[in-house]
Amino acid sequence: MAATKSTGKTPASTDAVKQITYLAGALKAPRITEAAARLADQARDAGWTHEDYLAAVLEREVSARNASGARLRIRAAGFPAPKTLEDFDFDAQPAVRQQIGALASGGFLTEARNVVLLGPPGTGKTHLATALGVAAARHGHRVLFATATDWVTRLTDAHRAGKLPQELTRLRRYGLIIVDEVGYLPFEQDAANLFFQLVSSRYEHASLVLTSNLPFSGWGGVSGDQAVAAAMIDRIVHHADVLTLKGASYRLRGRGIDSLPSIRTTTDQTES
Repeated sequence: MAATKSTGKTPASTDAVKQITYLAGALKAPRITEAAARLADQARDAGWTHEDYLAAVLEREVSARNASGARLRIRAAGFPAPKTLEDFDFDAQPAVRQQIGALASGGFLTEARNVVLLGPPGTGKTHLATALGVAAARHGHRVLFATATDWVTRLTDAHRAGKLPQELTRLRRYGLIIVDEVGYLPFEQDAANLFFQLVSSRYEHASLVLTSNLPFSGWGGVSGDQAVAAAMIDRIVHHADVLTLKGASYRLRGRGIDSLPSIRTTTDQTES
């Protein structure tokens, strides 16, 4: 009988594979079974140590969990549409490219800093706010997105139910709240007071990203109370990056319309 040529490999035994499958299931990490099988031959061929092999298998599991968790956080955030920084046309807004690139790392979230995006309609404020939210979710932060009007409705419902303090406490567990379209519709004074409480509850605790087509000087007219607006702006901008977007609406490109009627948002107007 001819001798069987040795390949130098020792395939995993059936019992070992069953044990790995069982243990992966017990850990609620079924992907470990696939990773262990896929990397086994590579480990033998490359002469990995046991520690190298274990680290590689666990790294695959952690990466897969992070990706899965990010998808769930993005889905739960309530974004109107998925947007990323890679999709944004920075050639139309070159002045903010560097700042946005720095913010994408998520460092502002660990410092409980805010981001305010000001500019005329159609200049990319919502896209950038969403993209920063997606990046935050990928960094492991919980995110919620809604328009200013929707946030006021949510807070009003909680207030009427006698649960506003509990709602504000719950919202503070989110690393990032995005408030889109501040100033598009005016608030009644009670609503403005509720919105101020949202801002105040997050001050130096957790981050906000806000977008508006109005300079800060116009926010008092939206809230109906200059004192409330001033107090709110003070808390927002104390620890914030304020970015001003300029130019015509991208929605009007190729339509023979240069701009929409809107309030200018030059840098000097953004100061409270």
